Amino acid sequence: MSQALPRPAGDGRSAAPRANAVVAVLAFGGIVVSLMQTLVIPIVPELPRLLNAPASDSAWAVTATLLAAAVATPMTGRLGDMYGKRRMLLVSLVMLVAGSVTAALSDSLVPMIVGRALQGLASGVIPLGISIMRDELPAERLGSATALMSASLGVGGALGLPAAALIADNFDWHALFWSSAGMGAVALVLVPAVVPESEVRTGGRFDLVGGIGMAAGLVCLLLAISKGADWGWSSGTTLGLFAAAVVVLLVWGWWELRVKEPLVDLRTTARRQVLVTNLASIAVGFAMFAMSLVIPQLLQLPEATGYGLGESLLVAGLTMAPSGLVMMATAPVSAALSKAKGPKITLMVGALVVAAGYGLNIVLMSELWHFVLVTCVIGAGIGFTYGAMPALIMGAVPASETGAANSLNTLMRSIGTSTASAVAGVILAQMTTAFGRTALPSEDGFKVVLAIGAGAALLAFVVASFIPRQRVAEGPAGVEPVLDEPVRDEPSVDESAVDEPAVDESAVDALAVDESAVESASVPGRMTGLPVRGRVLGAERAPVAGAAVTLISLCGKQLGRAVSRGDGSYGVDAPGAGSYVLIASSEGYQPQASTIVVAGEPLAYDVLLSGTSGLAGVVRSADSGTPVADAVVIMTDVRGDVLATARTDVLGEFSVTGLVPGPVTLAVNSPKHRPLAQVVEIGGAGTTRVELRLRPGAQVRGTVRGGGAPMGDARVTLVDAAGNVVATTRTGHDGAYAFSDLDTGGYTVIATGYPPQAASVTVSGAGVDDHDIELVHASE
Repeated sequence: MSQALPRPAGDGRSAAPRANAVVAVLAFGGIVVSLMQTLVIPIVPELPRLLNAPASDSAWAVTATLLAAAVATPMTGRLGDMYGKRRMLLVSLVMLVAGSVTAALSDSLVPMIVGRALQGLASGVIPLGISIMRDELPAERLGSATALMSASLGVGGALGLPAAALIADNFDWHALFWSSAGMGAVALVLVPAVVPESEVRTGGRFDLVGGIGMAAGLVCLLLAISKGADWGWSSGTTLGLFAAAVVVLLVWGWWELRVKEPLVDLRTTARRQVLVTNLASIAVGFAMFAMSLVIPQLLQLPEATGYGLGESLLVAGLTMAPSGLVMMATAPVSAALSKAKGPKITLMVGALVVAAGYGLNIVLMSELWHFVLVTCVIGAGIGFTYGAMPALIMGAVPASETGAANSLNTLMRSIGTSTASAVAGVILAQMTTAFGRTALPSEDGFKVVLAIGAGAALLAFVVASFIPRQRVAEGPAGVEPVLDEPVRDEPSVDESAVDEPAVDESAVDALAVDESAVESASVPGRMTGLPVRGRVLGAERAPVAGAAVTLISLCGKQLGRAVSRGDGSYGVDAPGAGSYVLIASSEGYQPQASTIVVAGEPLAYDVLLSGTSGLAGVVRSADSGTPVADAVVIMTDVRGDVLATARTDVLGEFSVTGLVPGPVTLAVNSPKHRPLAQVVEIGGAGTTRVELRLRPGAQVRGTVRGGGAPMGDARVTLVDAAGNVVATTRTGHDGAYAFSDLDTGGYTVIATGYPPQAASVTVSGAGVDDHDIELVHASE
């Protein structure tokens, strides 16, 4: 599968005002959903009294949201890839509103937990929004927009604390949830009005077994992490949950590697860029939550402790609020740095800024402005890191898997925040100081947690350094940097497809190049070998811009890379005469591998890419326009060979990928409808969309009786108004007969077995279901 590149600039898909509106609405939705993290913080100490429940039970109002979010995020991402990202975005917002209303109407524990769980199910909004942006925005807007959308996860958390504290201090606590329901409803109205539905879909069937397995594994893991401190880290329950998580997730991974359409494509996830980015995301998530958890607590401790400031929760929240604004302001800066130096550098810079902020906080802990400064510095670092992550993920996965990949990355951040909460809770509970009759977390305990937060950020920096190196290559505006990484991370090539000539060992040895030669060969503008020049062409020899072209030796060593320009031209340098393999890949096309032979002079070689096309559409009833579910869609080529089959979903929609451009015959069959066949021209790239309308197939059915009892094996003939026999059948043992797939109009039904009886019937609409016939002896 080819590396997905953003849409080139100037494609006209979305005008600037429209793009601005899409970004604003999606970012607003992301902030609304992220507010759920801090919504109940002001009332957590009061929950046992408010819900008339023990403190250990009322804590489930927080835990339920965490568990639901962990389960829902990757599933909604995959469902978005399959059935439509905007559709799943709307489903998530409906869950948010339903959960908020349920919690707002609750006065006891159970409905509160249900409402908070429903709110957690909406957590897929942010990764879905990032994926929609990739599909719909022009390339020049994509970087800053996805950075803003990704940062909204932190922005909502930072702004939500003071807003929630203000509402809790001045209104009934139910107003917290009514306000979230209102904001969710606004987002629910704006999304269908402004955000278009993405045409990039994978189709297929949902991996239900994989979904159940992943849900079970994540619930066991996060439940052990979040409740371990209450149950005891060495208790049988905690250890049992950790063990169950390991076993279930291993079995789940085994299943995902074998199922045809996995919930999570582990092979894509195992790509170096995706894997290392996700590992860095865990560390960044840990570092971010350490700030959100520790600083508000520290600000609220009594001044008499000598290190607390005795501020209210509202003031503590307002201290955190500027960090959210800084995250938003950092988004375009993060995008600009990623464009200039690559998102890897942006992630590493952000991690260092976060670490510096924690180091600053360890020194500055005595004044309120100290904490404002520190949170702004950490917020800037989080803005850089959160802006770089989606760029790294989307640069390594195809467009059809963007939703699932971004959702998994969001899940990794959540695992980091959950771990940070557990670790900080353990440390602050163990390192205490006596304050009257109360044991409060000590100053040293806070410093240890801050030091761990700094360590997590530095760990993210180290992990990010292993992301494949990136450089900005010459190419169309808006095309992301190309990875300089081993060829094993390139699209897989069928070795049988490469017509590799026999080469003796001396020739192979002659191709061996030292590392310095390889490095110099890959630098644009430096002629160190024999030039290989040409064009990358697609359907009807149209130039393909932004295609990645890689030159490798027969031994598998990468020798040079380039990105095709606007006219499809490319250029790489071969280190010397000999045979090489040239690989070209681009989004929407099948990767192509060719063996080339370079003599003692420059070589001109054009690469032809065949399109990876798709077909998607909707099947409706011709009379009512309602979707036709579970219809069978069959595609055949000009020779009559079946290319693919699909079934429509409950909305009558279907999609098929991997088709070759050209004409195909599309046949659709559905019960109670007339079959339909028509020719569809598949485009050279992208997805061709069609709308099919099936005419209802009328039917006549009934029962033949003789002597008052059902008569089996009676012959029934259907004759049209012109006297032509349309069909003949025989009754079953129950005397039943049926004629289907009929045109509307007048017919005569003739039954024989006893002396024949004939009766007229007029068929219209859905048909006639109870046309019974009574046969009698002539003597009767």
